[in-house]
Amino acid sequence: MSDAASNHAAKLQPRSRGRGRKTLKAIWSCRYLYLLMAPALAWYIVYRYVPMLGTQIAFKNYSFSKGILGSPWAGLKHFAFLFSFPDFYNIVRNTILINIYNLLFEFPIPIILALMLNELRSLKFKKTIQTVVYFPHFLSWVIFGGLMIQFLSPNEGFVNKIIEFFGGDAIFFLSRTEYFRGIVVITNIIKETGWGAIIYLAALSGIDPALYEAAIIDGASRTQKLLYVTLPGIMNTIIIMLILRVGYLLDVGFEQIYVLYNAAVYEVGDVLSTFIYRIGIQDMQFSLTTAIGLFQSVIGFLLIWGTNRLARRYSDVSMW
Repeated sequence: MSDAASNHAAKLQPRSRGRGRKTLKAIWSCRYLYLLMAPALAWYIVYRYVPMLGTQIAFKNYSFSKGILGSPWAGLKHFAFLFSFPDFYNIVRNTILINIYNLLFEFPIPIILALMLNELRSLKFKKTIQTVVYFPHFLSWVIFGGLMIQFLSPNEGFVNKIIEFFGGDAIFFLSRTEYFRGIVVITNIIKETGWGAIIYLAALSGIDPALYEAAIIDGASRTQKLLYVTLPGIMNTIIIMLILRVGYLLDVGFEQIYVLYNAAVYEVGDVLSTFIYRIGIQDMQFSLTTAIGLFQSVIGFLLIWGTNRLARRYSDVSMW
């Protein structure tokens, strides 16, 4: 090593040591905050990152007796089979369509509900409405779905009783392909709208009251305050929630579909989560279902990345 190189290395060592000491000092000064973070970090490591080791099953012919490490490698065999499976593209199509319908019709409703609740002046009435709309979220899909099945029953269902009262014939809603996706979206709206509104109510509470006072002084109407103060005040939250929601475009809740669907509506109701259940749990094809899960994760990441780039390009908000 030349003398110049030796001198340069000698100069860098004190700097690197100084930066290391500063970093350790900063960590020590915030040690209690890091201690508070430790349980959450441990949870993510144990339940999110360690299970990623199991994704190698997608590239192996997994066997219970041989375990993950002992199972032979299969390369891209399971992905090739997946993309050549006759029903796979219809299942993906069903999953995407149901999520697009949810995005178009369900996503705006918690925002609208939060805005309406924010305009209520009676605190007692506001809390009553909040309790009513929050309650369905705490019911499992087994209970809530069972209620919806009874509600739509062709024999004793309330909806069909109304139809028959006006002279119509009873409709087997859950056995008709043209109604099933709409039922999935509507039941999801009823169950989750109240819970989803909580985030936007929290964002509304963070808007500076001085902005409303200034708008009143300027003679703004209630509609103008909504358009020029309230909505811009929660727009960052709306964009972040939209980015996260787009990432779940290939993920439909298993419990809801499994409770509501039946063989008559497989054509429009079978989604990736129910397909994984049938293939993975019932048929025990774990390598194939892991390949499906990895496919979902990769597409979800690309969707979040792309949506985040668009949000960053056309607004001041992004996730990173």
